[in-house]
Amino acid sequence: MTDGIFVSSVQRELAEERRAIREFVSTNQLLRRFFDVFLFEDLPATDRRVDDVYLEHVGRCAIYLGVFGNEYGSVDAQGVSPTEREFDHATALGKTRLILLKGIDDSARDPRMRSLIEKAVGQGQLIRKRFSEVDGLTSAVYASLVDHLERTGRLRTKPFDAAACPDATLADISSDAVELFLSRARQVRGYALGPGTPTKQALIHLNLLDGETPSHAAVLLFGLKPQHFLVTSEVKCAHFHGTEVGKPIPSYQIYRGTLFELIDQAVDFVMSKVARSVGTRAESVQSPVEYELPPEAVAEAIVNAVAHRDYTSNASVQVSLFADRLEVWNPGELPPALTIEQLQRPHASVPRNPLIAEPLFLAGYVEKAGTGILDMIARCREAGLPAPEFRQEGGEFIQVLRRPGGVATPQVTPQVTTSSKTFSDSELSDIASVLGVTTPQVTPQVATQVLRIIEAARTAPASREELQRATNLSDRKHFRTAYLEPLVKAGWLERTIPEKPTSRLQRYRLGEPARTWLTRRSRARRGQ
Repeated sequence: MTDGIFVSSVQRELAEERRAIREFVSTNQLLRRFFDVFLFEDLPATDRRVDDVYLEHVGRCAIYLGVFGNEYGSVDAQGVSPTEREFDHATALGKTRLILLKGIDDSARDPRMRSLIEKAVGQGQLIRKRFSEVDGLTSAVYASLVDHLERTGRLRTKPFDAAACPDATLADISSDAVELFLSRARQVRGYALGPGTPTKQALIHLNLLDGETPSHAAVLLFGLKPQHFLVTSEVKCAHFHGTEVGKPIPSYQIYRGTLFELIDQAVDFVMSKVARSVGTRAESVQSPVEYELPPEAVAEAIVNAVAHRDYTSNASVQVSLFADRLEVWNPGELPPALTIEQLQRPHASVPRNPLIAEPLFLAGYVEKAGTGILDMIARCREAGLPAPEFRQEGGEFIQVLRRPGGVATPQVTPQVTTSSKTFSDSELSDIASVLGVTTPQVTPQVATQVLRIIEAARTAPASREELQRATNLSDRKHFRTAYLEPLVKAGWLERTIPEKPTSRLQRYRLGEPARTWLTRRSRARRGQ
């Protein structure tokens, strides 16, 4: 049997937050077993008085969840808003009341809303915390509802991130790590608490204490030695020169520390191994640096693995950089509410470890809920790279980012003969027109080079180096002026980053004229 949660209604400014609560509770593997969320706007039309209907539902629900913002809402003949009526009715019925405040600036609130908040405080209601973004709201709802289940005896074992870390005490928490976090969270998200806040108070505000004991999430985020308590929380990074795992491994590191340190170290490991170019200071004081893999996409993949892994597993997060790709493996499976296909379009945030995800969000390591994978895909596409790949394999979730020099499947350089019979007169004429030369200048060898170039770009965008390698030409300038630039000008090849022709991330894909020519040539060979 599930308990109903009545979420305070009518405040238009909180429509997104109210929907987020319902979505979060209904998709969380634990909470959906115990709770159903009621939103007033979901009711069908009725001829009954509106206030009678919503007060009736307050009585039916076990929990009143008040999400208070700046607005007080419309008022009745007595000058009282539905939000305050709901709260008073829940109080009169002795319901469990959970109050969450949006924003840190109370001066911006309607004076009547400030009075309602003071009433809640005066009656000893549970004001779990303030929040500024949806991530903070869902984290607070999660912690509040888990506490409710424990107090009522319906949940005897807490979720991993909320449960006390055995043998850990406040002495095992780094005050410096907490201070650094508070400074960054205040700067990045305008977090309510700032530097100088006592460590215990900061942990309480983040819902990271189980009684007086730091939770697993607290130790992972701010512990002096997290791996002393959770050995497999380390991150293993390996760099292979080839496309397969092989020994000896050229570079292998095992990183330990807080989750923030693990992410920073793993991202730095990858970015120090990939190709990069340094521009000039023409547009800024610092010289711009361009990497072959977008740093934001690399960071997002690693953050995903660290934040959403199964910390009860004996496996660790593993980051492997190969010649053609980056792979990030983490123990755990997608929640039942999500599929790999759903990940690649707008979707709800369903964090495995909400109490870990929120501090990562506050510190700027995670962006708005549910957008991380989409941001990763967008960054790769902007860089002219294939979209990241995702798969589930043997209890591990795997993310793959393709490097510019690699392709999803091995490509074989076309074996084209150089006999004059290989190309028809019309084909040689077409190639001459594209290259801007006379037909007699297009020897079978020249035509063969053009065919090899467009075949190399046929299945996936290719770099200048890959196209030149397909021709076996060693002179870069000759290749560019005699082949690459004419093919681009004729539309047979298209730049993936046309606004930056000389970008190190530039790739070339097959244009429609070349595809048409190849199709016509193939049909001619088949006698069609």
